Amino acid sequence: MAARAVTIQEVARRAGVSPQTVSNVLNNPERVRPATARKVHAAVDELGYRADAAARRLRTRRSDTIGLRLAPLPAGISGAILDVFLHEITMRAAQLGLRILLYTAADRDDEITRLRELVASGDIDGVILTDTQAGDPRPAWLRDRGVPCVSFGRPWGEEEAAEHPWVDVDGAAGTRAAAEYLIDTGATRIGFLGWPDSAGQGVSRCAGWRDAVLEGGLMNASDADELVTTCPDNVADAMRAATQLLTRHTDIDGLVCASDSLAFGALLAVGPKVRVIGFDNTPVARAVGLSSVDQRIDLVAQAVLDLLVKDGRVVAQAAGSRVITPELRVRSAVIQDPSVLGSDA
Repeated sequence: MAARAVTIQEVARRAGVSPQTVSNVLNNPERVRPATARKVHAAVDELGYRADAAARRLRTRRSDTIGLRLAPLPAGISGAILDVFLHEITMRAAQLGLRILLYTAADRDDEITRLRELVASGDIDGVILTDTQAGDPRPAWLRDRGVPCVSFGRPWGEEEAAEHPWVDVDGAAGTRAAAEYLIDTGATRIGFLGWPDSAGQGVSRCAGWRDAVLEGGLMNASDADELVTTCPDNVADAMRAATQLLTRHTDIDGLVCASDSLAFGALLAVGPKVRVIGFDNTPVARAVGLSSVDQRIDLVAQAVLDLLVKDGRVVAQAAGSRVITPELRVRSAVIQDPSVLGSDA
């Protein structure tokens, strides 16, 4: 037998406020003092309250809607990858009869606040998380409230212990494929341009390149360290970093980059004399003929929904993972005179 729906009056009594105050907290939070809002949210969480509007729509406690944070667009060309994911996940969800509800949040704590509102109002059945890392509080918060979730991105450092399903791209396999292609086509001195102080994804992408050049017999570990340089993920810094790397090592004839932003900057700096490969296969890479590793976001989106949806319904599933193998897209860059684009490209 279905559980009796909790009323707004019960929430008000538990929080020690009026029903109108509860309504304001849920619908017009700017009208309520933070201390009062915290009491109401605590009562909502404790009682499992769902707003009446949602209850009318969800007699089976379903909205057929999945929440997804619309993150701020990162700097650099590779930020477009989030747009691709959004398109793919929305299209594939629609094919299953589901909707994607986008919400914004400044950080993880702010996101939990927003999720609390969406869960309380019955607007979402599940959540797709992005930008995950070790110690992320969001999966546990959702699990404690019985809200299914899956993350695009592994919980770095906690992959085996993760209690929620996740999908990620094998970055090491991508950069390994890029370096091996350069080796197979005659490159003998291949550098790597990555991100400073990077963890997780950045380390993985560097590791794939390193494994390829060491196993290919091009250099020893000490030599490999000398051929790695890092900079922020933007074109201008990448131009400077690539120029400095080639000034120190004039024999470099190949360069694997952790992103298309870095690769495009390197391409502008070195021109056709060094073969450059990026990562993300962005529209810019395709437009200028830049070789790049395709994350296969279509397969990522499908895997995310496979772990979150069963028989057309959003359901909680046991922790598990899917790792997508990316694919190298080889092209011949058309920029013969990088000076025509200028240093601000």
